[in-house]
Amino acid sequence: MLKIEKVETWLVERWLAVRVTADDGTQGVGEGTFWSFAGAAEDIVKSLSKDLIGQDAGNIEHFWNAAYRKFSFRSAAITSALSAMDMALWDIKGKRYGAPVWDLLGGRVREKVRAIALLSGGSKPEDFVKSALQAKKRGFTAGKMTPFPRGWSTLPYAELIRQNTAIVAAVREAVGWDFDIGIEIHRNMQPAEAEVFAGQIEKFLPYFFEDPIAPESVMSMGDVASRIRLPLAVGERNTTIWEFREYCSLKGVAYLKPDVGLAGGITHVKKIAAIAESFHQRILPHNFLGPVTTMACVQLAAATPNWDVQELVLDADSGRGDLVKDPLVFKDGYLLIPETPGLGIEFNVAAFEKHPYTTGSGDPSRRPDGSVALR
Repeated sequence: MLKIEKVETWLVERWLAVRVTADDGTQGVGEGTFWSFAGAAEDIVKSLSKDLIGQDAGNIEHFWNAAYRKFSFRSAAITSALSAMDMALWDIKGKRYGAPVWDLLGGRVREKVRAIALLSGGSKPEDFVKSALQAKKRGFTAGKMTPFPRGWSTLPYAELIRQNTAIVAAVREAVGWDFDIGIEIHRNMQPAEAEVFAGQIEKFLPYFFEDPIAPESVMSMGDVASRIRLPLAVGERNTTIWEFREYCSLKGVAYLKPDVGLAGGITHVKKIAAIAESFHQRILPHNFLGPVTTMACVQLAAATPNWDVQELVLDADSGRGDLVKDPLVFKDGYLLIPETPGLGIEFNVAAFEKHPYTTGSGDPSRRPDGSVALR
């Protein structure tokens, strides 16, 4: 039995880094992606560490449930803290048995994981086209974009729909039909706007239509799903199997988007995927932050039948390549599945100070009348 001896935390760039050490020196790493308030998640990790230290590192499921139920509060900060600790415990377990995490989860169901590039935007269609063509040139076979021009929140209704549609049309024409295009609305629309826009872009065959409205109401999302004819992708801000089960029951939902650094780590996301599988839905994980969550996603993808494309920001583009040792390998549009025991990745703590934590300015979008643009 390995007993937990130490839990360490760092705030790096826009995420929470956690490292757990067992009494034989084995270390596991994890990442929490409650990026806007990562300090809150860090405080929770420090509190929960008191319960973890001295316990058997192998009892991951028991720790998850004991920690989640301890005070009976629901919070993305809590599940993000649990996500980071959960990844680290799975990393330790894999190293203990000399096996990659995917092997402990049931073994391979695929040889590699298809990646989808996160495309950048701009003020005109040409900016989106440039990003899409660059991704295709680098080997990606799919890209996701938020087709809203800069200053979108000040546009009248008709002009917003017209400009958004023009962006999608331009990208499809540029990349052709052998490149899948995911459309993320990023919660920027009201239900009626999303319905009309979905109808306008049907002919361009989007791979998915993501988060058309704010996620607070499953009922409202279901109403939108019933009115459009595009595959709906939802769930990047959701955190538990109970919330995802409700989304699974909606007609029109084709993809769930759990974030492994927010929705309970490897333990919980594996359950979310199983629920989705029972509804013939696929997992299209949310992932735009650090390298540990990307690696955790690949471990899950290797062992999860209904896993789909993996969101990816290449280290070369993000400037984060020095934060970890042995990063993932991207080749010909796919991420290669590592054979290394555990997660297959280690922190380079010495580089953390070069990447101070920052949340940016948040969302400053306002309507012409000064009100907040919903997201």
